[in-house]
Amino acid sequence: MTPVVLQLLNGLSFAALLFLLSSGFTLTFGLARVVNMAHGAYYLLGGYIGLTVIGLTGSFVIGVLAGGVAIALLNAVIDRFLIRRTVGQPLMQVLLTIGLVYVIAEVALLIWGGNPIRVPTPDWARGPIELPGGIFYPRYRFLLIVLGAVVAIGLWAFYRLTPIGAVVRAGVDDREMVSAIGIDIGLLFALVFALAAFLAGASGVLGGAFLTLYPHAEWDTLILALVVVIVGGLGSLEGAMAGSLIVGLIDAFGRWLYPEAAAFLMFGPMALLLLVRPQGLFGRAH
Repeated sequence: MTPVVLQLLNGLSFAALLFLLSSGFTLTFGLARVVNMAHGAYYLLGGYIGLTVIGLTGSFVIGVLAGGVAIALLNAVIDRFLIRRTVGQPLMQVLLTIGLVYVIAEVALLIWGGNPIRVPTPDWARGPIELPGGIFYPRYRFLLIVLGAVVAIGLWAFYRLTPIGAVVRAGVDDREMVSAIGIDIGLLFALVFALAAFLAGASGVLGGAFLTLYPHAEWDTLILALVVVIVGGLGSLEGAMAGSLIVGLIDAFGRWLYPEAAAFLMFGPMALLLLVRPQGLFGRAH
């Protein structure tokens, strides 16, 4: 029974990281119809920036915040001078943001090198934690599960229970109508973009503490984020939650039970879902 519980916890900790990465990603897609394929590169660069700040300050929390804020500022510049020029041109957006992935990855390679680097965890998050039933589990990964749950509840409350959240939901469903009634849709887009970029950068620091930071991590994380978005549904926060849980648990149990078929177990169910429900579990057909 213990191995099953351990894999369940591994899946939940990975799902927490995926949710932090993909929650803003899916809202950006759903609200602004922006195909920003640079999200995985934001994860990697945010992780490296957080690593550097941790080395300078000795504070893991400051490193996480620095990684998130730096990526939010970078995304604001990219959006202002590049992405806005491709509005209504999804193919152009894909080509542009894929190009940005290569640029960001090469800059990261020049600055931080090509060897895998692990972000140092703080003293209060090191070592194992004893759970009921005499199960020992890495403290950091358990705290990541707790953090993911707290952020998910906070985002859900913001999304469902506040006036700004209502406007965001309305913008996902019909952004033209939201703009027509006098709401500054540009400011709304900017806030969602900033949140998405901040979460991507912060998740790079958090993920780098147990997955390490390495060249090509930008593509690995981007693919997983896309799977979460496709499974959960475009523009749905609940879909990001469900998709992250599904992908995280499939990854953990697939690598444990059928490591040779792990890739199929990840993408096979997604392909089947697209056959019966192309909009995803919580997405809406348009």
